[in-house]
Parts: sequence; structure tokens; C-alpha cells
Amino acid sequence: MIRVEGLTKRFADDVAVAGVDLSIASGEFFAILGGSGSGKTTLLRMIAGFERPDRGRILIDGADMTDAPPHRRPVNMMFQSYALFPHMSVARNVEFGLRQESVRGPELRRRTEEALDLVAMRDYAERKPHQLSGGQKQRVALARAIVKRPKVLLLDEPLSALDRKLREQTQLHLIDVQQKTGVTFVVVTHDQDEAMTLASRVAVMNKGRIEQVDAPRALYAQPVNRFVAGFIGATNLLPAEASGEGFLGEGVAGFLVAAAPVAGAGPFWIAIRPENIAISAPNAHLPRSNAENGRVEGLSYHGDHTVYFVRAEGGALLRAARFNAVHAASAFHVGDDVTLAWPPEAITVLRS
Repeated sequence: MIRVEGLTKRFADDVAVAGVDLSIASGEFFAILGGSGSGKTTLLRMIAGFERPDRGRILIDGADMTDAPPHRRPVNMMFQSYALFPHMSVARNVEFGLRQESVRGPELRRRTEEALDLVAMRDYAERKPHQLSGGQKQRVALARAIVKRPKVLLLDEPLSALDRKLREQTQLHLIDVQQKTGVTFVVVTHDQDEAMTLASRVAVMNKGRIEQVDAPRALYAQPVNRFVAGFIGATNLLPAEASGEGFLGEGVAGFLVAAAPVAGAGPFWIAIRPENIAISAPNAHLPRSNAENGRVEGLSYHGDHTVYFVRAEGGALLRAARFNAVHAASAFHVGDDVTLAWPPEAITVLRS
């Protein structure tokens, strides 16, 4: 549905988007994820037609839309602010785009009601925006975007104004609407949990470039570099040197052995997710590899799990996560001596 080829955009001396190539399938729920200044919103605005690229092409449903104005593109955009007209009722807000296209009479009423039913807002049709909650405003904005039946819906940080509980509920609602309509959804967000929940595939952006495009599970388990490993979830990242059948990691005394062999020269980085590190009472007889004695320097309680910050004997500060329901009787405290251990399968070896 969308193909971007070599897209580049500069603002003065700042390169916002640097030669991006990207393909998004028809009917896909796709996320563009990145921090502030990564170029994600600029990329979305170029797809929408609000920014002109300096180089590259944008094809939508097979047609070259690089120079087409926004109203000539088969897309609609839902803005972060929702941009509802305060003097109009919910129904009038939703039907506004249809009226601009000269849709009138029974057809106007039918399509407006269908859109309101889709977002469960028909009972609020006569209310004004100031009479709605944040989540209700979000649903009205979604209905207004969907009612014109675009081939692509672009969503710019659509849930950032909502509190956490409402955001989680609305995520499920967005997924339901996308599946019912079959419209291609492209969401831009800085929230990794939001991207991983909503999308079937995620593009991770950094400094105007796409670092990796993959399914959420693959991004987490198989990051291609240390930026993605550190940006998606929490991880322990250690510079390492190859040594025999394994690695010597900076700041750890033990030998590191990964399950998958790695050929060629370094430099290397070792990534280990905190939930893959077992924490236990100190062990005087450590195995030769993938184990480290240390001392708890801090902890972070998260209800269902606790993250322990352990200073290894080699000097590295490692994070280990533990489910509280399973280990409630054996919690550790700041100052406790402990042993950390992890299997070879827990190690991801990265080259950059």
C-alpha cells in the first residue's frame, strides 16, 4: 500500500530523514517508533503530503504521490490534538469531511452513523467536544478520519494525551477498528509499549534512519544492533572481546558463552535481558561461564516483579528481574551479596 524509496528531508543543516526505504502492506497495522528528533513525525508528514521531500519517492497504492497535495492522496491523518471543531456536535464533526465532498441526505446520515457505531459513540452524537472525556474525543477523531474511507490512516501520537489505564483500553479499541475496517493504519509513537501492542510490524528510527523493521517479538528477541537492543525494553549491554569459544565482557569477571557461534572479528557487544538473569544467594563455586557474584546496590519494585541492580565483582552494574509471586519468600535487599547466572541462550551478540 505504501512504498517509500530513498526519502530525504533537511531543515537547514539538520537532516530529519536520511534516505529511508520502507514498504507497508495493504491492511497492515504498522508503527514507526523513535525518540524525540528521530525523524518519525517528519516521515509521517511526508507520506501525508504536509512536507515535501528533498529527494526520494512516495508511492501509495501503486501511484506516485511524491508531489501530490494532501487532498489528492488516498490518506487521512489523525492528529495528536484531535483538532475537533468546538462549536460543532460530535455528529457534525464526524460528517464534516463528507460534506466537503458534497455527500448529502441519507448517504451522509448512514455513513456518519456507521462511523459513530464503529467507535461506540452514537449515543454522544449531539454532544459538543467540551462535554467529552479525553478518550471520547479520541474516538470521535477516529470516526471522523475513518468516515471518508481512506486507503491509509496516519496517526500521529494518537494516545499521548490519555492516562495509562485509558491508553491501554484505547489501544485495544484501535486494533478492533483497524481489523473491522481493513484500512492500513500507520501510527507514529515514542512509546515502545504502545508500538509493540498495536502493530504487527514496527520500524525503529534513530537520527533520521530506520535501524530495524520487524515484528515486535523479533525486535525484542533479535535486535540487529545495540541501539535497538537498548531502545526496545530494558537490557544489559557489555562491550566484549572474542576469546576462544566465548567472550570476555567488560566489567564482568566470568567467561561469557553464547548459544549461537559468532564468526569474524569484533568489536562485539553482549546483550542480556534482565528477566533472563537468575538471582540467588551467593555461590562460592561458580560455573566457569555465564555467572557472576555481586552485591545489590538498588532495587525497583514494580508490583508483579522487582528489578535488582547488582554491582558485579568485575565492576559492571547488571539488572536482574524476578517475579514477586514466585519468589516472595526470598526477596533480596540493598547490601545483600548475590549470585547472577544466565544460560547461553540468553546472550545476544551484537557487532554495532
